Amino acid sequence: HWFLDHPCPPDIIGINHYLSGERFLDERTHLYPGEPVGGNGEHAYVDVLALRVLEAGVDGPQGLLRQAWQRYGLPIAVTEAHNGCTREEQLRWLQDVWQAAQALQAEGVDIRAVTVWSLLGCYDWNRLVTTDDGFYEPGVFDLRGPQPRATELAQMLRSLASAGVHAHPVLAAPGWWQRPGRFTYGFTLAKDGRQLPLPPTISLSTIPTTAAQPVVITGATGTLGQAFARICELRGLPYRLLARRDLDIADATSIAAALDELQPWAVINAAGYVRVDAAEHEPTTCYRENADGPALLAAACATRNVQLLTFSSDLVFDGAKGAPYVESDGVAPLNVYGRSKAEAERRVLAAWPQALVVRASAFFGPWDTYNFVTTALDALASGQQLEAADDEVVSPTYVPDLVNTSLDLLIDGECGIWHLANPGAISWAGLAQRVAELAGFDGMSVIARPGAAYERAAARPAYSALSSERGILLPSFDDALQRYMRTREAEPMVQARAVGA
Repeated sequence: HWFLDHPCPPDIIGINHYLSGERFLDERTHLYPGEPVGGNGEHAYVDVLALRVLEAGVDGPQGLLRQAWQRYGLPIAVTEAHNGCTREEQLRWLQDVWQAAQALQAEGVDIRAVTVWSLLGCYDWNRLVTTDDGFYEPGVFDLRGPQPRATELAQMLRSLASAGVHAHPVLAAPGWWQRPGRFTYGFTLAKDGRQLPLPPTISLSTIPTTAAQPVVITGATGTLGQAFARICELRGLPYRLLARRDLDIADATSIAAALDELQPWAVINAAGYVRVDAAEHEPTTCYRENADGPALLAAACATRNVQLLTFSSDLVFDGAKGAPYVESDGVAPLNVYGRSKAEAERRVLAAWPQALVVRASAFFGPWDTYNFVTTALDALASGQQLEAADDEVVSPTYVPDLVNTSLDLLIDGECGIWHLANPGAISWAGLAQRVAELAGFDGMSVIARPGAAYERAAARPAYSALSSERGILLPSFDDALQRYMRTREAEPMVQARAVGA
């Protein structure tokens, strides 16, 4: 009664709305295998994200803010606008909230402010702080470097505050909450609860360039090019994946024709010569693909003011440091491949200082069969012994992490040389033993040998692990390896479901 006798209505209502906030309760629990079943003591049901099942979507920021205004008639502020996701989805969500506030103001709703949270990022909010994993998601600034680094959200804030709008090519495509791929249970639901088939999906590689500027990806047949195309699909980034017949990176005329036709906002160069030992016998071909091509791409991008992302290698170092290399360390390659990459770095940044050059180490990932980790697992699974060098130390780099973080940096407009590798330094033999341990195989099957025991044309550095003085952006190597193992186990099941098995 005290509160009834002493009313204290607020002067303003602050609303924190997230994509996870609109829920759908369904008593047909069998439709959601694997989801926990809850209840209220009388009814049993699953509680799922409404966006994942409702064909018509949800009320969203505009509908919910309008409901609050109609109910309370008090001034409203959006006091948290944040999406713990990839960079383009963060931008798209903020745009949706901002445009909802603008539209409601035009209707006469008293919307006072939109607050972007979290300014400095946050830890473990992906699980509502119910675990202590140290999982960091950046906000307007990223704190994983020596000083706060402004992300593209910072530029968006400046634009919204000064002009009320922000332009970035990724904003031309809808967020995941508006795309057909948001349905994760194999069906959608009508408003009356009827099950409906999944809507058709359209590859983002076919969207007309007049509708959305694409990202151009070179290297269609390679591991990295395929990974970028796959992840661009997941992230809703229109793209064109080009083979050499579409764009020869070492031919200026071919580059100009492709860029002028497709009008990309960014080029990702995932093409190149990758056979380290063969390069000793084919230096001309290696330099054509690894140095001449990237330099020509950089010049073409500079002329058109197009962002460029290209890749270098830990093999630009000689290993004499004996500790993880950072971006400012001097290069001293030991082989033709490494020299071609060092030359590419120099020429690319001379031609286009706004280019982003990412150095990475030994790739491994779930989508190709040629990387060391996959080869090791296959050998161990078949009962074979596995030989590996125990005196060559690297920083294995998980391809999905590399691609996702590279895309975030590209959207942020970062430039210069950046090291991206999962933190951790390990020998090839140590890597094989760790793989055996995680997979439940006998580590005695791994035979450690010195690198000199292998007949290889190209010299390798004894130590080429990477670190960064700009920011440690990738999860640890152990974390990446465990995710690789889970994905490898799940992938055959996903493929089987895709063909109706």
